[in-house]
Amino acid sequence: MQQIITAKLKLLTTKEQCAALRAAQLAYRDALNAVSRYAFEQGKTSNVTRLHTGMYAELRMRYGLPSQLACSVERQVAATYKGLWTKLKKNVEHRRAKITKKRFKGLDQPPKYSSPTVQYTYKHDYSFQRDQQVSIGTLHGRLSIPYQGYQEHLALIRQGAMIGDAKMWYDRHKNTFYLLVCLKIEVPEPTSKHLNEIVGVDVGIRYLAVTSTSAGKASFHSGKRVRHQANHYARLCKRLQKKGTRGAKRRLKRIAQRERRLKLQANHALANQIVKQHPQALIGLERLTDIRERTKRRKHKRKKSRQGYERVSPKARKANRVYSQWSFAELHALLSYKAALSGSLAIRVDADYTSKACPRCGYTADENRPRKGLLFVCQQCRYMLHADLVGARNVTMRTLLVRHDWTRTGHLSLAPDASDKEAKAARLQRYAELRWSPEASLRSEERG
Repeated sequence: MQQIITAKLKLLTTKEQCAALRAAQLAYRDALNAVSRYAFEQGKTSNVTRLHTGMYAELRMRYGLPSQLACSVERQVAATYKGLWTKLKKNVEHRRAKITKKRFKGLDQPPKYSSPTVQYTYKHDYSFQRDQQVSIGTLHGRLSIPYQGYQEHLALIRQGAMIGDAKMWYDRHKNTFYLLVCLKIEVPEPTSKHLNEIVGVDVGIRYLAVTSTSAGKASFHSGKRVRHQANHYARLCKRLQKKGTRGAKRRLKRIAQRERRLKLQANHALANQIVKQHPQALIGLERLTDIRERTKRRKHKRKKSRQGYERVSPKARKANRVYSQWSFAELHALLSYKAALSGSLAIRVDADYTSKACPRCGYTADENRPRKGLLFVCQQCRYMLHADLVGARNVTMRTLLVRHDWTRTGHLSLAPDASDKEAKAARLQRYAELRWSPEASLRSEERG
């Protein structure tokens, strides 16, 4: 089984090399915007052949890009438009189903590229040399630049790991270039016999993650520190936006990068902790694709002010901001690749009703979570427990069911098929028949 990781290499450039790489980045960005405008004029096309026919000569002559970089520009713009068309089609389906009333506006104008990041193809635009140097193409030929990086990543490159495309990123404040290289490594594919433990992970905002094993062992990972710091950044950004000076705008960019690094570090530490606590485990994650569209959003509570007009409640604005910045996909991605490297396996299960279904009697209702708080109270059997732990236990039972099917049929489904409504209804019916019992789960594992 192949696992893709990213190696971050720091380029040790001279002043002349730095200027050449920077010129290539800016030309690449301008070329992206030119091709994006052309694609928009041609009916918002995502056809690479049409973009190549209409823009290749201009990319070569006007922007001075090498042939391979010019082709990379066309492929990147085509992929952007293809993704936007996919989002538009999903939005149309959601509006027909009355899931949302908002119209997707991503194709109302040409997408604009602001980040000067260059996409390099291995053995065409860049290649590794001896003495820990890398050869990188620029507008005026190749440059041999020494690099540094994480020792394990450098060892993989030296040992002949499968190397893919790379991106060159520029840290403006440190005046440093980084090369982000994709590495494909072979990891042993686990079997159902090697995965001795079943773990369910419920992600959230108040608690970044709550885990539960089939034996009943639970752990809570609070997100209070990250949420508190993010709220501080939001208040600071609000004051800087009101100020509106050039210095305030520069500081806004630095704060945005700082908040991104804060959440990434928290997710990395949390993923490492979960993987180390549960080695050789089958980890169940909720399939939360389109969660913001599929769930009912918190409505703005309005109240009249002294001037006589209505205004949005600050609490409602704060809640909407917190939920929109929820980085669950990043945490799931980190858990998936870290689990594969440590001998475990992460799979997706349906997330429907995991926080509303009673794990003891199976009764499902919105009233099981009074005021949508952290206390779960089953209205049928009066079972009481932490709501996030209930969600983790339901995910654990669904993961255990997937493992039983894997043992019985020899086929493992890494993610449920959400497009087939009948198959999903059948899965939800099977989930409704599950009952939480650590002793029964242990006996099932021994039989499996």
